[in-house]
Amino acid sequence: GTGAHLCPREKVTETLSDGAARRAYWAKQMESGYELVQQILPFKVEECGEGLADIRAAAQASGVEMLFSDSKIVDELDRIFYIREGLVDDLIAVGRDMNECGWVLKIEDGFRTREMQTRLGRKPEVFDAIVQKCEWEHGGTPPPELVYRRALVLVANIPKAGTHMSASAIDISVFNRDDQTEIWRDGPYIEMSERTPMRSPFVSEEHLKNRLAITAMMEARGFVHFPFEYWHFNKADAMGHVLAGLTAPACYGPIDWNPQTNEVTPYADALGPLNPLEQMEQEIALAMCRTQEKEVTA
Repeated sequence: GTGAHLCPREKVTETLSDGAARRAYWAKQMESGYELVQQILPFKVEECGEGLADIRAAAQASGVEMLFSDSKIVDELDRIFYIREGLVDDLIAVGRDMNECGWVLKIEDGFRTREMQTRLGRKPEVFDAIVQKCEWEHGGTPPPELVYRRALVLVANIPKAGTHMSASAIDISVFNRDDQTEIWRDGPYIEMSERTPMRSPFVSEEHLKNRLAITAMMEARGFVHFPFEYWHFNKADAMGHVLAGLTAPACYGPIDWNPQTNEVTPYADALGPLNPLEQMEQEIALAMCRTQEKEVTA
């Protein structure tokens, strides 16, 4: 589009400075994400012990049209479309609001067990994407500490900061009710780039409008948006309270869930990393090898 009249050399500089701007924005957003995690970790949680509710069953019982991902979260593990009992009515209300304006809410992900989140943080595709972004940001082989810092934001390596483990978060997409086309947000679920933060300046005006319209409907029912991913919303957990500026203790923390009895047990080690730095260093080394192998075969 623009800049077609520039001579080749000027064009190259323009692209390079755009690349630099994208890298700078990404790094700044990731550092803000890291700071947010540091605010979440000490935040007081008084676990209320509430059980989980089946989102799909609740939507059917309420006559709300909703979609659910049929992909596996990692390896053979199925996604668990459950949320805390105290949040399910708000979520169904969002679904109804969306139906009324011609949209359908799709739940991409819900509750994650400790095993799911741990394995997600070691999933080769996820790790390769994080390492590649760090390589891009760093301009060469990234130090493991940088990858660890980014992973803390991108895959919630500490249970207390990973609101899916509190059963208080959902990842969503939205579709048109009549023709099933997606309300496009300038990227699919999941996208890992400088376009991923909710208000990224590298997203077109139309797609930003879509993101903000979806967010407004979620926020009208008390959910908050995670600023660094346009698909993640949560409520009444430590992150939700920090983002909403609430000082009262949060009532949902990371839990182990017994689906038979619907009993929840708070994590004894909510601050312990799921994948320790040594483990991450091994995964980083493996991902770096995979990246180099791809380059050799390309």
